[in-house]
Amino acid sequence: MSRIINRLKLVFLGVFAVLVAGMFGYHAYFVWPGERCEAKGRWWDPETRICARPVLISDITGRTLPEKKAAEARAAAAAAAAEAETPAAN
Repeated sequence: MSRIINRLKLVFLGVFAVLVAGMFGYHAYFVWPGERCEAKGRWWDPETRICARPVLISDITGRTLPEKKAAEARAAAAAAAAEAETPAAN
């Protein structure tokens, strides 16, 4: 009986060791690279395991943020001027 218990003890210890090694491998291969990538402020794609930099729309179009804000300010000023020119209906 003691021999069976010793064998079972070694089998369970071996299974436990394999599971711990598998979990460590999973974290080293999938989880930790994603956490490092997201800590840098980038996007992590787990399917392809690619750490990509987000692309801003202004990089694609060539327009900068101040130009956009200036255009919005001009549009708001034109709307306010048009509203001021129309008589108030009472």
